[in-house]
Amino acid sequence: MERRINEALVHYVERGTGVPLVALHGAGVDHREVEAAIEAIVPGTGYRRIYPDLPGMGLSTTDGLTCNDDVVSLLGDFIHSLGAGPVMLVGHSYGAYLARGVAAQRPDTVLGLALLCPVTERSRHVPDHGVVRQDADAYDELERAQWAGFDEYFVVRTAATARRYRDHVVPGTTLVDEDALGRIFAGWTVDVASSAFSGPTLIVAGRRDSVVGYADVAELLERYPHATLAVVEDVGHALMHERPELLAALFGDWLDRLDHSSRQN
Repeated sequence: MERRINEALVHYVERGTGVPLVALHGAGVDHREVEAAIEAIVPGTGYRRIYPDLPGMGLSTTDGLTCNDDVVSLLGDFIHSLGAGPVMLVGHSYGAYLARGVAAQRPDTVLGLALLCPVTERSRHVPDHGVVRQDADAYDELERAQWAGFDEYFVVRTAATARRYRDHVVPGTTLVDEDALGRIFAGWTVDVASSAFSGPTLIVAGRRDSVVGYADVAELLERYPHATLAVVEDVGHALMHERPELLAALFGDWLDRLDHSSRQN
């Protein structure tokens, strides 16, 4: 499916019906990565799951976009165009940074936030990249050319995480417009506002995340007064693939809090 938002074309996949949930993937991939992770943990009924390709990735274009705040504006307009009212908004990595911008600039469009390994304005105190687990059969189903990318992303290296990487991460890496992303990322800073977002929020970080770490993530609690924060040991930036069962429990609690909040309102 696709929608034209101003000059840009947004490609997306939609599944199910019910309360709308929009999930934003990270940089350098497409919707398939976050789709695989969320479909594995969200209940199969009661939720309309929407997975857009972010601009310059997958099949979405970057026409008219010059910075990350432009991307945030586009996402706000995209959500509004769905005609479903406010949405539950999920973001992984770069997608979480954009989700924070949408919640700050268009709070009327967001019921609640789930921020998974969120990129922030800057990353400090980032741990070294180190292996937590490496099974002997971890590379059996990967092509030799895929080993380096798998090693760079995952700290838990098993046959299961290798399949996740091969099937849901690698395909999107071939559809990145590097020049367009370079132009947008040159205007990196997103206006996340100084006021707090009051909706139910989930923040999850990996203690072994060598991309964004967890120290900056903990500081986000001041911006989100109704947030649950989990810092998970022995996982990295690929947390949603490395500990899906734990993420499912945290996600379920967030959905329960959203349901309770909506019934109170």
